[in-house]
Amino acid sequence: MGSLNLKIIYRFLGITAILNGLFMFVAYPFSYFNDEKAGDGILISGIITVLIGVLLYFLNKPQSTSIHKKEGYLIVTSGWLILSFTGMLPYLFSGAIPSITDAFFETISGYSTTGSSILTDIESMPKGILFWRSVTHWIGGMGIIVLTIAILPLLGIGGMQLFMAEAPGPSADKLHPRITDTAKRLYLIYVSLTFAEFFLLKLAGMTWFDAINHAMATLSTGGFSTKNSSVAFYNNLPFAQYIIIFFMLIAGSNFVLIYFALKGKIKKVFQSEEFRYYLFGVLGVSAVVAILIIFFQDPNLQTTIAHPKVYGEAESAIRHSLFMVTSVVTTTGFVSADFTTWCFFATAIFFALFFTGGSAGSTSGGVKVVRHIIMLKNSFLEFKKALHPNAIIPVRYDGKSVSQTIVFNILSFFIIYMLIFILASVILTLLGLDFLSALGATASSLGNIGPGLGSVSPVDSFAHLSSSAKWFCSFLMLIGRLELFTVLILFTPFFWRKN
Repeated sequence: MGSLNLKIIYRFLGITAILNGLFMFVAYPFSYFNDEKAGDGILISGIITVLIGVLLYFLNKPQSTSIHKKEGYLIVTSGWLILSFTGMLPYLFSGAIPSITDAFFETISGYSTTGSSILTDIESMPKGILFWRSVTHWIGGMGIIVLTIAILPLLGIGGMQLFMAEAPGPSADKLHPRITDTAKRLYLIYVSLTFAEFFLLKLAGMTWFDAINHAMATLSTGGFSTKNSSVAFYNNLPFAQYIIIFFMLIAGSNFVLIYFALKGKIKKVFQSEEFRYYLFGVLGVSAVVAILIIFFQDPNLQTTIAHPKVYGEAESAIRHSLFMVTSVVTTTGFVSADFTTWCFFATAIFFALFFTGGSAGSTSGGVKVVRHIIMLKNSFLEFKKALHPNAIIPVRYDGKSVSQTIVFNILSFFIIYMLIFILASVILTLLGLDFLSALGATASSLGNIGPGLGSVSPVDSFAHLSSSAKWFCSFLMLIGRLELFTVLILFTPFFWRKN
C-alpha cells in the first residue's frame, strides 16, 4: 500500500463538518422562538462549522477517489473527532458550558451515544442547547449504523463479517457504491422509527419538545434526557416508559434484522441466534431483578422521584426492572430508578450487564451479544477438543461454521477490552476517583453506557471529576464507540509505514 490519500480524507471530513453545521441550524429555531440568547451562539457555531467544512472540501481535490483500509481507519476516527470539536462550539459560544473540558466531554458523550453528563441542572439549560445535545446523539447513532454495517466489515474488524451474507454492504478492499443503497435504507428506518416514537410519546403525555428529544436519545441509544431525573420524571406516565422500553429494544437490535422485520420477514428475525439470546436474555434478567425488587429491596430507601416506591408492587417492579435492564444492555443509559439502591445482588447484576452490549449492527455500544455467543461456543468446543484432540470441530453460528479468523478477532477484541478496562480503572483511581467509582466510570465510558457506580451512579453526574479524568473518560468513550481497533491501530508504528 502506498502513501495515504490525505486529500480524500480531508474531503470526507469536510462533508462531515458541513452536515454537522447544518444540524446546528436546525437547533437554532428552538432558541429563537423561546427568545433565548443561546440562539446567537448556536447560529455562529453553525456558520463557523459549515465554513470549516467548505474549506476542507473545496481546497482538497484528490486525483483518486479510492479509499483503502488506512484511509478508512483515519476517516472514521478523525470524523468522530471533527464532529466532537465542532459540536462543542454551541455550548461554548452560547455560554451554556463555558469550560472547554466540560463542553468536549458533553459533546463526545453525545456523539458516542454514551449519555454521561457534566450538567447538574439540565432543566435550567436553554431549549436550543438541550435540542442540540439530543441531536449529537442522533447524529452519532445514525453514523454508527452505517459504520458497523457498511464500513467496519470493509476494514475487516468488528465481528460484523458474520452478517455479510445478509447486509447489502461491501466486501472488497475499496468502498462499493452499494454502501449508498445500504445507507439510504438504514437512514430511512432510523428516521421513521424516531418519528414513530415521537408521536407515541406525545400521545402518552409528554410535551412535544420532550417527546422529540427522548425519541432521538432512544433510537441512538444515547440517553440524554431533558429532565434532571431522566425518565424517572415520567414515573407517573407508565405508558411512556413502556414505549421507551420497546424502542430501546429495537435500537439495540441489528438494523439489518429490523429491515427484514419491516418487510414482513419476522421468521428471519427469530432465526437469528443473537436476537434470541438478546431478547430472551433481557426478559430473563429483568424477571430476576423484578423478584429482587419485590422481595429483597429495602422500601425505606425509596424516597425520591429517582428512587420510585416499587416495593411489593408487581407492575411497578416489573416496569422498572425491565426499563433499567434494557437501558443498560442496550447502553442507552436512561434512568427510571437507581438500581444501586435495590440490593447488592441487583447492583452486581447490573455491573455484569455493563459488559454485555446490544446486538452487532445496532446503535448500542459495549462488547455486543454476538461476541459473547461466539466466545462461549468456542470455550465449550475446547472441552470437546480436550477429549478428542484430533477432531476438527468448527464453531457454528446461525447454522453456519465461523472461520477461525473471526473467532480469533473476537477473542482478541475481548482480551484487549478487558485489559483496557483494568488499566483504565487503575488510571482513574490515580486521577482522584475511589475504587468503586473508577470501576463504574471506566465500564460506563468504555461501554458507552452512561450511568456507572459509586459517585457516578444513575442519579449522579460526572461534573465532579477532575479535568484530566474527564479527558481520559472522553478518550475511553471514543475507542469504545469505534470498536477499539479502529482507534488503537493509529497508535501502532506499522500503520504509518508506507508499505
